[in-house]
Amino acid sequence: MTDKFYEFFCPVKVIAGKAALEHIPYELSGLAAKRPMIITDKGVRAAGLLDPVVSACEESGLDIVSIYDDVPPDSSKAVVRDIAGIYRSEKCDSIIAVGGGSAIDTAKAVNILVSEGGDDIAKYSGAGVLKHPLKPFFVVPTTAGTGSEVTAVAVIADTEKHVKLPFTSSFLLPNAAIIDPRMTLTLPPHITAATAMDALTHATEAFTCMAKNPLSDAYATAAIKKITGNLLKVMDSPKDADGRLELAQASTMAGIAFSNSMVGLVHALGHATGAICHLPHGLCMSLYLPYVLEYNLETIREPLGELLLYLDGADVYAATPASRRAEAAISAIRRMRDALYKRCELPRTLKETGKVLESQLDDIARAALDDGAIMFNPKEVSLDDAKAVLARAWA
Repeated sequence: MTDKFYEFFCPVKVIAGKAALEHIPYELSGLAAKRPMIITDKGVRAAGLLDPVVSACEESGLDIVSIYDDVPPDSSKAVVRDIAGIYRSEKCDSIIAVGGGSAIDTAKAVNILVSEGGDDIAKYSGAGVLKHPLKPFFVVPTTAGTGSEVTAVAVIADTEKHVKLPFTSSFLLPNAAIIDPRMTLTLPPHITAATAMDALTHATEAFTCMAKNPLSDAYATAAIKKITGNLLKVMDSPKDADGRLELAQASTMAGIAFSNSMVGLVHALGHATGAICHLPHGLCMSLYLPYVLEYNLETIREPLGELLLYLDGADVYAATPASRRAEAAISAIRRMRDALYKRCELPRTLKETGKVLESQLDDIARAALDDGAIMFNPKEVSLDDAKAVLARAWA
């Protein structure tokens, strides 16, 4: 980084550990909130993950006024409008999001509507549109990957225009993020793998993209160390609560890192692929990460080489010549993907997903060039460059 100026901002209170959920009523009462709404999805409810949240509130005499459990994987303007209507009719005064990235993003968008008014979330899209604090808002993540519990962004689909609407404001940040290992113990192997690779990508891009800074670097490297030290252990022992907590904390750290230093081409391609082919975001991150690092290699050789220490440990780092550490870091990520494929068949190429057509690659490339994340990629990307990366990621 040649420019010495940077900003770092993360005012979210983090409550983490094996009894973190029990602190929710205290946090709500501190903001004079008495009528919370829970926003979640059917998978979370079916897995029984709402039970400890509701129990923690009821034991403190706090009633959950409304539970909306029908958030889809790709939330839309219509879903946000419907939930905001329920919030108003039930006279709720706060929101608890319980779930992964989609539930959290949906809750952020609902908070905009119930705080600012109106029914069309699109009018608040963009950066800097919000001018006032929103309603009390708490996040309980059930995946260890998105980092949405500590980011000032949300993405909601406009299904009519087939685009994803971005929202960026510090007012979107939750009042607190509750990180409890009970919430990720039942994650299926492929979701455990994909969300961890999402967090790994957040941290890696935060450390190698243009807006990196010393504080985001510290969070990024700590996150990578936790992921590489715990992901395969958790894949082999899914009920390892300590390992689950480490991955959840890594996700939060990576979220803090990238929300302060931004991301690059991996995310631009991933957003485009998600919009066009409806692949889960974490899977897209895992698919594209090594190919984009290879594309950026000569621009990011020094920082990428530093990451070898956190990806493969001190012994490998010391034994690898400095001139080869960047390539070794990419190899370490490839080995991680191979290990995950062996355990749960998490796809490593677009072809392996079975959901992407080769004929769609040009459309993905064009859409990626219009994505805001590409501005922070350390190397300029042309349409032909994006097509070339996609061709390598195909098979």
